[in-house]
Amino acid sequence: MNAISEQINLFNQNYRELTARFDHEYGVLWAHMNPAPIPCFSSGILADMRDYQAIIQSSGGVIATRGRIRTIDYFVLASKVAGVFNLGGDLRLFRDLIIRGERDKLFQYAKACIDVLYANIINYDLPITTISLVQGDALGGGFEAALSSDIIIAEKSAQMGLPEVLFNLFPGMGAYSLIGRRIGTKRAEDFILSGRIYTAEELHEIGLVDIVAEDGYGEMALYEYIKKQNRRRNTMNALAQVRRRCNAVSYEELIDVTKIWVDAAFRLEDRDLRMMERLVRAQRKLAVETTEAEVEQVAA
Repeated sequence: MNAISEQINLFNQNYRELTARFDHEYGVLWAHMNPAPIPCFSSGILADMRDYQAIIQSSGGVIATRGRIRTIDYFVLASKVAGVFNLGGDLRLFRDLIIRGERDKLFQYAKACIDVLYANIINYDLPITTISLVQGDALGGGFEAALSSDIIIAEKSAQMGLPEVLFNLFPGMGAYSLIGRRIGTKRAEDFILSGRIYTAEELHEIGLVDIVAEDGYGEMALYEYIKKQNRRRNTMNALAQVRRRCNAVSYEELIDVTKIWVDAAFRLEDRDLRMMERLVRAQRKLAVETTEAEVEQVAA
């Protein structure tokens, strides 16, 4: 099967936790995450995303829609869940695997996260600009996913951060590597150890968010950015290549850090696991509140 035919099949995939669409006019390939019941990196969303990414990587950077061939110029990671980009790792799974002593399964989960992250970091080995559109909370692995893109556009009410230190762990799926390359390793360590949740504007001042948009105008800001970039796309693609060459994040680096994370996870004590359980309940509560708000919005 050739690359173009593979791309035609892209939209015939029955993804359970991911919605794909293509904007032919601007060459924007969207991936809207919709994991359920909790908007975190479930095994389901990881499988859907990796399958989606594999098709993109094998596409040659082209897609066929409406009988025409179009290059994929931009890949946008976003969310279908109102008020939530992604709440991060599956804490319930983490806790259960640690309690049962299933180290290999925890590593395999972490590796699946790295595989998804790394494909985005290397731009799918294609001249594609990657963008994260954050319209809500991006915590832990959700923030790491956003950081894996070339550009982060966030709405003002979005909150982002790395709360892993609250249960005596650290974010092990790329945060140190990605933040360190953006603002320096010392500031990255301070950021990770703070455990703080930051506003979009605070992160813009730090240098971790590129564009802040008014609430409800994130997608408009994204297209304004694209229109501007299209006037100098050759330059931007070349600079992206330079950045990846001079500031590369290797797959081996990410995997090595993840192994350290797994070792640290299996050193957690009972009080740490109890704190993790409290955060699991908080994730569930937020998921319920979000679903109820969506139902009320539809009813209205």
